[in-house]
Amino acid sequence: MIIFVNDTNERITQKPTTKNTHIRVAAIQMVSKSDFDANMTSARKLLRQAKRKSVDMAVLPENFLTYGTRPALDKSQEVEFVETFAKMAKEIDTWIVAGSFPLSYSIEGYNRQSEKVDKPYATSVVFHPDGRVHEYYDKIHLFDADVSDTNRRYRESDDFSHGDRPVVFDSPWGRIGLAICYDLRFPELFLHFAQNSVSIILIPSAFTEATGRDHWEILLRARAIECQCFIVAPNQGGCHNEKLNTWGRSMVVDPWGNILSSLGKGEGVVVADLDLSMIQKICDRMPIASHRRLNVS
Repeated sequence: MIIFVNDTNERITQKPTTKNTHIRVAAIQMVSKSDFDANMTSARKLLRQAKRKSVDMAVLPENFLTYGTRPALDKSQEVEFVETFAKMAKEIDTWIVAGSFPLSYSIEGYNRQSEKVDKPYATSVVFHPDGRVHEYYDKIHLFDADVSDTNRRYRESDDFSHGDRPVVFDSPWGRIGLAICYDLRFPELFLHFAQNSVSIILIPSAFTEATGRDHWEILLRARAIECQCFIVAPNQGGCHNEKLNTWGRSMVVDPWGNILSSLGKGEGVVVADLDLSMIQKICDRMPIASHRRLNVS
């Protein structure tokens, strides 16, 4: 059986008390390109737009700071971006999940198991409304695949190091799991989330047009159903350069697999209200966790 172990090696086996049963979330869709400053401007604009919709948590997509070019941030830039979003979270008094961006150094208070890497990690950072880093996740599964599109060959491992730590963090709305894009194809990660009683899984992504058309919605709805939780999945959605197009259709899915809200192409904010009491009602009717017969190690 997979059991999440936190940074203090405490084995987490019981579901924490959920203080709040309702949360309004925003999945932010972008069309990021190679211009850091332009992408940052768009991200800030969309985060403020989400705040005007009174959301409690806003999630940016994968590669929101740079896409379509090799990542090239030095440590000072990395620190600057982390500090910028920490201040932004405090300014708008909202939980911000910075989908993913290149990050090499250890954020203060968090030490990676392996620091000596020659490539950055694709990192998702969770910012608390009080302006501090609440958690971070380094993408475990890197997209090394051949796809039938104009780009054809993707080798994410040429530019990034892979993470080695599944992440579940506590929030006022229960436990939340973090995954990034290609992670969606690995059911063992989501079994880990299910066995740790997550209420919500956040999946910032940059699904290509070719793979998104065939697999995006199917995988998201399947993961929500099998984990019996909500899925918040912001995606990149448009043309990034002459070879790179992403599928878009950012969405929020409920534990029964229903799409609560979604968007087509282009920039935008997908907002949905989540009633977390729905999870217990579904689990009472269909107690999948107690019906499992196979252990996964």
